[in-house]
Amino acid sequence: MENIPFYIPLLFAGTTAFAVYLFYTAANHSKKVLAAITGWLLLQAVIGLTGFYTVTNSRPPHFLFLTFPPLLFILSLFITRKGRQWLDSLNIKILTLLHIVRIPVEIVLFLLFTYKTIPSLMTFEGRNFDIISGLSAPLIYLLCFSKHKTRRPALLVWNLVCLGLLINIVTIAVLSAPLPFQQLSFEQPNRAILYFPYIWLPGFVVPVVLLSHLAVMRQLLYKQAVIPDLA
Repeated sequence: MENIPFYIPLLFAGTTAFAVYLFYTAANHSKKVLAAITGWLLLQAVIGLTGFYTVTNSRPPHFLFLTFPPLLFILSLFITRKGRQWLDSLNIKILTLLHIVRIPVEIVLFLLFTYKTIPSLMTFEGRNFDIISGLSAPLIYLLCFSKHKTRRPALLVWNLVCLGLLINIVTIAVLSAPLPFQQLSFEQPNRAILYFPYIWLPGFVVPVVLLSHLAVMRQLLYKQAVIPDLA
C-alpha cells in the first residue's frame, strides 16, 4: 500500500513471528507444527504479493481462500479423535500468554487507521476492545496459575469474555472490508487486510488466537488434566 512507513509492516511481521514462536512452544516445540505454519505463511505471502486478495468483485471473494482453510482446519481438530488428542496436548499456560500478541496487533491497527487504510471502528478508539485481552493476559496468567492451585473457573470465564471480544472485532473487520457483503465504513473501508503482510492477520493471527481460546476451554471443560509446567 502507498505511503505506509516501513516500520508498520515490520512491526506486524514481528508480531506474527512472535505468535508463531508462542504457538510452537505451546505445541511442545513440534517441528511438524512449525513447518506447517511456516509453509502456510510463505504460501500466503506469495499469493498476497501477487495482488490476488485485492480483487474484491469476484464470486466467491478471493478473501475466502485466505480465511476458510484455517477455519476448516480448526473444525477438523475438534471432530477427529487425533485432532482432539493433539488439542489436549497443548500447553494452556503458553496459550494464555499467547494473547499478549493482541497488544501489538492493536497498535498496528491504530497506525494503519492513521494512514487511512482501515476504519476507526477497528481501533481501540472505536468499537475494538480486543486490546483488553492482550493487557489482561499476563494478569490472568499470574492469577490462574500458581504452584498450589489452578483457578479453572476464572480462566474459563476470561477465555469466554475474550472470545467475545475477538468475535466482535472480526465481525467489524469483515463488514468493513471492501467485499460484496460490506455493511460498514464505506468512507474509509478496511483495505489493509487485503495486502501483504497484513493478510497474515485474518490468515494466521486471528485463527491461532481463536484456536488458543477453544483449546484451553476444551481442556478446562473436558480434559480435567494437570496443568503442565511452563517450560
